Amino acid sequence: MKQRQRAGPGERMSKVDTAWLRMDSASNLMMIIGVWTLRPAIRHADLCRRMEERLLQYDRFRQRVEDDTAGMRWVDHPVDIREHVVLERLPKRSAGGAQAALQQRIGELAMRPLDSGRPLWQAHLVEDYEGGSALIVRIHHCIADGIALISVTMSLVDGGAAPPRRLRKEAPEAPEAWFADTLVKPFTDVALKALDAAGEGAARSLEMLLDPKKGMAGSLELARLAYQVLGDAAAMALMPDDSATRLKGKPGNAKRVAWCPPLPLDEVRAVGKALNCSINDVLLSCVAGAIGRYLRAQGDAVDGVEIRAMIPVNLRPLEQAHKLGNRFGLVPLVLPVGVENPVERVYEVRRRMQALKGSTQPLLAFAMLAIAGLLVKPAQDALLHLFGRKTTAVMTNVPGPRDKVKFLGSTLEQAMFWVPASGDIGLGVSILSYGGGVQFGVITDTAMCPRPQDIIDQFAPEFERLAWLTLMLPWGE
Repeated sequence: MKQRQRAGPGERMSKVDTAWLRMDSASNLMMIIGVWTLRPAIRHADLCRRMEERLLQYDRFRQRVEDDTAGMRWVDHPVDIREHVVLERLPKRSAGGAQAALQQRIGELAMRPLDSGRPLWQAHLVEDYEGGSALIVRIHHCIADGIALISVTMSLVDGGAAPPRRLRKEAPEAPEAWFADTLVKPFTDVALKALDAAGEGAARSLEMLLDPKKGMAGSLELARLAYQVLGDAAAMALMPDDSATRLKGKPGNAKRVAWCPPLPLDEVRAVGKALNCSINDVLLSCVAGAIGRYLRAQGDAVDGVEIRAMIPVNLRPLEQAHKLGNRFGLVPLVLPVGVENPVERVYEVRRRMQALKGSTQPLLAFAMLAIAGLLVKPAQDALLHLFGRKTTAVMTNVPGPRDKVKFLGSTLEQAMFWVPASGDIGLGVSILSYGGGVQFGVITDTAMCPRPQDIIDQFAPEFERLAWLTLMLPWGE
C-alpha cells in the first residue's frame, strides 16, 4: 500500500516550523496528540483506506524532513500507510477500567518520538474500546498548528470537504491586493514577508546579543534591527516570574493525561451571559479554580498565588487554514488561582483578558519563533527559555463542530487533544467544544503532577459553584 511520490528538490521549511521541529527535548516532544472515541467500532483496514484517500492529499503528510547546509526542507517520501496507521492493544484488565488504560497509553505515546525518516505523523487504533473504538493521532507541531489541523480533521470525517488543490504556480500578488490584506486581514502575512526579508539579519543580531564578543560589526540597518530585537527581548525578560508552585520545576521523562465528561455548552453560555462575561472568561475561570482547588488539596497555601499560561492566538485568515504550517502567536495570561470566590475570579479573568485585547504580544511571539528558527540550537534554546522560565502552563481553546460528526459510518462521541509544552513547562490544559458540550483535558509531567485526574476532577465542581452563585445573585426585575 505504498504511494510512490516523484523525487524532487523539496520545499524549504518556514522559519517558524523549523523552530518547532528543533524544540524537541528529552522531557517535551513537540507533538500534538488527539484521541477520538467512536461508536460503533471501526476497522483497521477501513481506517487505512480513509487516511490514504484523504489525509495523504495534504503534501505534509507525504513528506519527511531533510536537513542540509541551508536548513530544513520537506521532501516527498513513499508512504506505507500501515506503518503510519497501526493497531493498539490495551490491557484487558486495568485499574480504573478502559479509560484509565487508554489514558496510560496516550501518556506513553506522548514520550515516544516519531520516526524522523518518515512523514512525522502516526495514528494508533484501538479497535475494541468500550463498545466502540478509540483512535489516537500524533502529529509533529512542525506540520501545522491546531487551527490548521481542525481543517484537516474536517476533511477526514464522512462528507468532509476535500482539501483544496494546490496550484502549480501561484500568480504574483498585486500591490493593491497586498495593501488590502494589510488593512483587512490579520497582519501575519505582512509579518512573514518582513521576516523573510530581514530574518537573517535579525538572527545574526540576536546571536550577537547572546554573544557580545562578536562585536557590533555591520550596517546601520543591522544595528537598528539589533536594537529592536533587544528591546523586544527585554520586554519579555522583564515579565515577572509567576508564583512558585508544585506545578513548576524540572520535568522528568513520563507524561500522564486525563479528561472529564463534557459540560453542556448552553449552560456555560447562560452563565457567561448572566455575568456579562464571555464563554472564554467562564472557562478560563474554571481552569484557575480547578488548579487552585488541586493545590489546596495537596496542602499548599494559594492566597495570592498566580500562574502564567501561554495561550495560542490564531494569526491566519481562516480561509488559509488548509495551507498548514504554524501561524499563531502566544499571549501570556496570568490566572488568579488564589482567588477562591468563583464570581470574583471570573470578573478578574475578564479584566485581564480585556487588558490583553489589542496587544501585539502574539505577533511578537510569532516573530521570535521565526527568528529562533534561524539560530543555532543553543541560541534558540536561550531565546525560548524566556517563555518557559516565566510560565507554568500551556493552554489552548479550540472550537469544534457544533453537532456530532460521523467517521467511517460511526459517531464521533468524544474528542480531546493536547498541545506540547516547551522547555521545562510541565502542565498543558486543553479546552475543546464539540457536539453541544465543552470538555477539559490535562497533560502533566509526572515529576510535577503524577495524577492529572486530580486536577480534572475539580473542573465540574468549579463550574457548578459558579453557576450556583450566579443564580443566587440579586437580579433586577
